[in-house]
Amino acid sequence: MTLDQFTPEEGQVARRYDYDDGTVMAVDFGTEQADASVDIVDGTVIVVLADDQYEIELPADATNPHTFMKNGVLTVELEENR
Repeated sequence: MTLDQFTPEEGQVARRYDYDDGTVMAVDFGTEQADASVDIVDGTVIVVLADDQYEIELPADATNPHTFMKNGVLTVELEENR
């Protein structure tokens, strides 16, 4: 699912910020989800929280994605395709 599809269906707060040199996407899963794992596989961000798994598709032109999770907030950073 895309970031736009992800938030209404699952109820998480998500934002996308576009900058001159890239894009940042953030999804707030809540502070009770501090023990989570995140990985990127074939253009999809996979987040595992306890018994739940979420998949967020990255844009097709995404380059050099970086992910991290802190205090229940997933952050995905994408560099601009030059």
